[in-house]
Amino acid sequence: MILIADGGSTKTDWSVVSGNQEIDRIKTRGINPFFQTEEEISAEIRDNLIPQIKKYDSIEAVYFYGAGCAFPEKNEVLRRAITSYLPVRVEVGSDLLAAARALCGHSPGIACILGTGSNSCLYDGKEIVRNISPLGFILGDEGSGAVLGKLLVGDVLKNQLPVALQEAFFAEFGLTPAMIMEKVYKQPFPNRFLASLSPFLIRHIENPAIYNLVSNSFRGFFARNVMQYDCRQGHPVHLIGSIAWYYQDILRDIVREFGLRLGTVVQSPVHGLILYHSSLDV
Repeated sequence: MILIADGGSTKTDWSVVSGNQEIDRIKTRGINPFFQTEEEISAEIRDNLIPQIKKYDSIEAVYFYGAGCAFPEKNEVLRRAITSYLPVRVEVGSDLLAAARALCGHSPGIACILGTGSNSCLYDGKEIVRNISPLGFILGDEGSGAVLGKLLVGDVLKNQLPVALQEAFFAEFGLTPAMIMEKVYKQPFPNRFLASLSPFLIRHIENPAIYNLVSNSFRGFFARNVMQYDCRQGHPVHLIGSIAWYYQDILRDIVREFGLRLGTVVQSPVHGLILYHSSLDV
C-alpha cells in the first residue's frame, strides 16, 4: 500500500493506493516547501493527515508531487516533515515530474502542463531530461489560464473586442476597469484572478476575435517551448491541466499545425500516477 500526494499551495490530495486501485482519497491543506517551514509542514502532517490514515497500517512508501518541489533542499525539508510522523520511504518530486510520469508512464515523450500556469519538458521514460523555463505569467506561461485571462482583459480594456463582448464581460464578472487594475497590480495572486476569467473565452470561442486570441496563445506555447525539444524523434506530445482539457479540440488542430503527434490529454495526474507507481516495486 502506498500514498500518492498531489500537492498545491491551497490543497493537497492524498491517494491511498493498494495494488493499482485507489481505495481512499484524503484532503489536507496545501503543502508547499517553497513557502512553508519544516515545522509548519510537520504540523499539517501531524494534525490533518496522520489521523485520517491511522487505519491503514501497511503503508510502505509515500510519493509526493507538488508546486515548490523543484529544489533538492526544499524537497529534503518536505521529506523530513513526512518521515517524522510516517517513517517509510518518501520520494518528493515536482508537479512537472508528476505530469511526465502520469502522461508518459515509462515511455519517452513531451509532457505539457496547461492550467493556471504552463510548463513543459522532455522526458526519457524515467526522468526529465530537458525543461524550458516557463518564466511565469508576466514573462512567459504562454497558453496558460493566467495568460489567456491577461490577454482577454487587455483586449477588453483597450477596446479590441466587439462592444457586445465587452459588455458581456463586465456584466458576467461584475468588474470595473478600476477593480481589474486593483486586482492585477495591488492584490496578491493576480495570476489566479486572471485565470478565473479565462472560462469566458471558452463560452465565446465561436467569436473570431476570441478564437484568434486563444489559438495564437497556444501557438506561442508550442513555438516558444515545445519546439525547442528534439521533436524530430517523433515523441508524442501529452497535455494535462484544466486548460488542456477544455480546449483540447483547438489544441489538437494546433499540434497538427506544428507537425507534432498528440498523445494523451487529461485533466488530473492522479490516475496516471497510480498506474505508474503500481507498476514499480515498492
